Amino acid sequence: MKLINIGFGNLVSEERLVAVVSPDSAPIKRMVQESRERGMLIDATYGRKTASIFIMDSDHVILSALPPEKFGTRAEAAEEHI
Repeated sequence: MKLINIGFGNLVSEERLVAVVSPDSAPIKRMVQESRERGMLIDATYGRKTASIFIMDSDHVILSALPPEKFGTRAEAAEEHI
């Protein structure tokens, strides 16, 4: 199982990750609100502004302060070390 650091020492399973999206669009904001209402939202921002949203195959939505661009470089770096 590959784990990816999403900021502040929090890790997610790369195999379970469906998408990494920006929190700016209205449909994404609705998805976050619906996830919060269903109890499927995980806030890993540590009080900082949400910069990216991770959508998992388990229907969980994870908020992160790590920008999507940083996530891409971290995932690529993790693949190179294998």
